Amino acid sequence: MKNLTVAFSTCPNDTFMFQAMVKGQVDTKGLSFQPTLKDIFHLNQMAQREEADIIKVSYNTFGKLTDSYALLDSGSALGHNCGPLLISKKPLTIEQLIQENLPVAIPGKNTTANLLLGYYAPEAINKREYLFHEIMPAILREEVAAGVIIHENRFTYQQEGLKLIQDLGEYWESKTNLPIPLGAILAKKSLGKQTINALSEILKSSIQFAFDQPDQVMDYVASHAQEMDEQVMMSHINLYVNEYSLSLGEKGREAIRALLQTGIYMGLYPYEVVPKF
Repeated sequence: MKNLTVAFSTCPNDTFMFQAMVKGQVDTKGLSFQPTLKDIFHLNQMAQREEADIIKVSYNTFGKLTDSYALLDSGSALGHNCGPLLISKKPLTIEQLIQENLPVAIPGKNTTANLLLGYYAPEAINKREYLFHEIMPAILREEVAAGVIIHENRFTYQQEGLKLIQDLGEYWESKTNLPIPLGAILAKKSLGKQTINALSEILKSSIQFAFDQPDQVMDYVASHAQEMDEQVMMSHINLYVNEYSLSLGEKGREAIRALLQTGIYMGLYPYEVVPKF
């Protein structure tokens, strides 16, 4: 049995999708998997160092890795009304943020969240990197004037009295009429086309297993979640795991092309990025 390394986040959508795959609860086609769970900030760094055979990354990071990694058709976090949110403690407009050059917390410069912030407000350049779960506390302590939140935090920020400046995903959808590509699952091209295709099928089966038998995966999800409230976990899963997770489809591929093209226009990638699906 061939053992491969797989790295994904502790967030409920990833653990929900990958549990059956890494636990061997679906047909793994003669493959076994050694999992590593990290924050998306660290996963993006790991991928740039090519430290895992299969890895979850931000789509912004994928734009920099198309020579070494292939995009799987399954496993993406991509959809509607699921984008990152720009929030603050005090009432604040984007014009104030830009004119006063106020500091903004981001969950990593290579995240799609940061790309979408740049797409919405390219003049907001005073950015500070934090792990995603450290951003709301930093705003509350007033270390930063605003921050871009992702994952579970988008469901809990209002409970802390924080205020929405802009839904960055909503802005993207209003300009493009396309879903929001957030996270991608990549496999090393060196594994070969046959193995890469098999991995996509295995992950698709793992996601379908979770859809069909959620009671079989929720203990694993809860054991890794930053936010332990069951309702928040389920809201997170329902938002980020959808039909695009099973297969990108043409609409999903169109959205990815548009995001990467936007990154090229923004100067994030040094060359024309043409993903092969």
